[in-house]
Amino acid sequence: MTRPLRTLYVALFIGVLGLLFAWSMRSVLSYQLPKQFSIIDGDLAKTFESHYDEHFPIKTLGTSLWAGLDYLLFNEGRPGVEIGEQGWLYSSEEFKAEVDGAQQVRDNLALIKGVRDELAQRDVLLLLAIVPSKSRLYPEFVGDNLTSSLRQGLYQHFLNEVRAADIAAPDLLSTLQAGKASGAMFLRTDTHWTPAGADLVAQQLSSTLKSAISLSGEPQVFVTQASSAKPYPGDLTRLLPLEPLFGHLLPPPDQLRHHTTLAAEQASGADALFSDSEMPVALVGTSYSANPAWNFAGALRQHLQRDLSNHAEDGQGPLVPMLKYLQSDELQDAPPQLVIWEFPERYLPMSNDLSAFDAQWLSTLKHPSSNRRLALSDRR
Repeated sequence: MTRPLRTLYVALFIGVLGLLFAWSMRSVLSYQLPKQFSIIDGDLAKTFESHYDEHFPIKTLGTSLWAGLDYLLFNEGRPGVEIGEQGWLYSSEEFKAEVDGAQQVRDNLALIKGVRDELAQRDVLLLLAIVPSKSRLYPEFVGDNLTSSLRQGLYQHFLNEVRAADIAAPDLLSTLQAGKASGAMFLRTDTHWTPAGADLVAQQLSSTLKSAISLSGEPQVFVTQASSAKPYPGDLTRLLPLEPLFGHLLPPPDQLRHHTTLAAEQASGADALFSDSEMPVALVGTSYSANPAWNFAGALRQHLQRDLSNHAEDGQGPLVPMLKYLQSDELQDAPPQLVIWEFPERYLPMSNDLSAFDAQWLSTLKHPSSNRRLALSDRR
């Protein structure tokens, strides 16, 4: 190697190191001290190390390069996302086969019936809101992704089973299918529904209830306000780590308007006269109900004309929040008239970590005694 080439090689090597050092300093400068930390036991060093490792340039570049190759060559992302057509992304949970899925369906249906019985003991009505899978509502963009045989007829099977068990459950698939003509019911790059889809479901649930029962308390006026639309990269894009090399390949972000629902008095700036009003409705469910971005709880308040307590949780599935609610002081001390349980269909064949709950209690929920069943049937 001639001297000029050696000089060029060394210069390039030093240049690359310099660029990587400068880039790595971005992760150093972006580090924020945790609210609580200890210097003595090394907590501060551990949090810094974890932050730096997560943002290490070579790791970021390697991840982006590998993700780009998967995306370009195989039309694949990280485990958890299925890539459809025209920028549509789907959760893998909607397609994959589950281990012992058929048995899990039976077990979860038994728990749902047990929840119905627990609520009935307190004269609380259960309304089940089965959220159809995004792939079922938008099959035209699924592409060549195949659904497991168990999941193909899952929604209708779910609906038939709970209705046969005397659990109120409107057909929300038909409702959302009809709504597609007026706008997007689900986000293109996210697992969840849009505020418009959530609002349409809230309207359907309200209509179902008004024809069946009369909610206690005085009707209350709620007003929903919407902000201007802003780009919203959905949760499924996190499973396509194409930045920084292939960020241009990502599907364009959704446009999302943030909706806020307030009592009319609050919306007008007046004192909240109804802050201590009766809440005849409780909402339990998943991130479809917990995340304020979709405003499902707000839409229910507006269409039911009643305030409600929201016990939905992110990242727990539909069963864990409901089991927590059954054991809550609120249900024991001030049971509502109605519980709306939002339950995405894709969770029905999935197993759940219920280790936090007493095994004997869960068994009793699934297999109530004949005397208890007779007493509950007499109540109904």
